[in-house]
Amino acid sequence: MKDKKIETVEQIRSALTGWYKKNSRKLPWRASKNPYHIWVSEIMLQQTQVNTVIPYFQRFCEKFPDIQTLAASDLQAVLKLWEGLGYYARARNFHKAAQAVVEQYNGNIPDDRASFLALSGVGDYIAAAVLSIAFDRPQAVVDGNVKRVLARLFEIDAPVNVSASYKVFKAIANELLDVNDPGSFNQAVMELGALVCKPAKPDCGICTLSKWCQAFANQKVDVFPVKKKKAPVPHHYMAVGVVFKGDKVLIVRRPEEKMLGGLWEFPGGRLQANESAEAACARIIREKVNLKVAVESKLTRIQHAYTHFKITADIFISTFVSGRVKRNGPTDHCWVALNALEKYPFPTSNHKFIPKLFEIFGEKYVSLKR
Repeated sequence: MKDKKIETVEQIRSALTGWYKKNSRKLPWRASKNPYHIWVSEIMLQQTQVNTVIPYFQRFCEKFPDIQTLAASDLQAVLKLWEGLGYYARARNFHKAAQAVVEQYNGNIPDDRASFLALSGVGDYIAAAVLSIAFDRPQAVVDGNVKRVLARLFEIDAPVNVSASYKVFKAIANELLDVNDPGSFNQAVMELGALVCKPAKPDCGICTLSKWCQAFANQKVDVFPVKKKKAPVPHHYMAVGVVFKGDKVLIVRRPEEKMLGGLWEFPGGRLQANESAEAACARIIREKVNLKVAVESKLTRIQHAYTHFKITADIFISTFVSGRVKRNGPTDHCWVALNALEKYPFPTSNHKFIPKLFEIFGEKYVSLKR
C-alpha cells in the first residue's frame, strides 16, 4: 500500500510539472531566477490578481532595478509607485527588508530559511516561494490556489479560511513537493489553481490531475474547498474635509504603523451616533489638526470597500477660519496647491473624489491613476 502511495505521489508530481512546462503563462518575473525580481513579484501577488500586478512589477523594477537602489530610496517614492496596489504594509516592509539585506548581507538576499524569515514582511509563504523558485530550496508553498487544489484533490474538509487549517495543507504540500525541482512544482500547483482548478466552474475536463482527484471522482468539486462562514462585513459612515486656505488645501500623513501607513489623505473620520456628516467634518478637523473651519458645501459621496470593512464617506469643501495646525494622529501635514497633489501617494478612496475636486475648482486635472 505504501509503495502504491509513493507511486501516486510521483505520478502527480510528473503530471503537474509536465503540464506547467507546456501551459504556464509567460509572466515578466518568470524570465529569470533573479531572487530580487521573484521577491518583488511574490509580494505584489499577495491578495492581488496577476493582470493587476504586471504593470506595477514592470514599473517597480524599472524604478528600483536592484535591492540596493530600493534600500537607498525614500519610502515616499516607494509608496507613490505602489499607489493603487493596496495593502501598503507590503511596500513598507519590503523597503525595510531591503535596507536590512544591504546592511546585514552586503546586498545579497539570504538563501537560507531562518535568515530570510527574519526580514520584515517575510512569512512562511514568501520564504517558501522565493527560496524554492530562486534558490531551488525544498520549501512547499501554500496559498489560496494551493489550498483549493489540495482540498479537491484529497477532499480535505479543513476550512481554507481558518488559520488553524494552514498546518494541514502545509503538511500535505510538503509530502507532495518535488524536492528535485521545487520551484517548478510550486509554481505548477499555483498555476493549476489559477487557470484550471478555479474557485467557480473549474475546468475538470482538461485538468491534468483529474484521474487522481477525489472530489472529481465523487462529484463533489462544488463542495470543496470548505469555507467557514464569515461574519457580516462592518459598514462605517465617514466625513472627510477638503480644507482650503487661500489657494492651498490641507493634507495629512497617516502613521506608518497603521492601516494605509505613510500615505497622505484629506482629514476624515467616522460619524458619531446621531451626528450629521457636516458636524462630523468640522469636529474631526478640529480634533485631528486643531483648526476651526467653515463647512461650505458637499463635494460628493463615495463608497469604498477595504478587506475587513466598507465605508460610505461624504466629502465636504471647507475653508480655514482660525487656529494653527497641531496634529493629533497624523504624523505630518502640508498645505499644497491642487496641482501638486500628484506628487503625494494617496489611498484609492481619496482618488475617488480628487478628480471631482479638480473638475469643480477649474484646475487642469492630471490623472493620478497608474
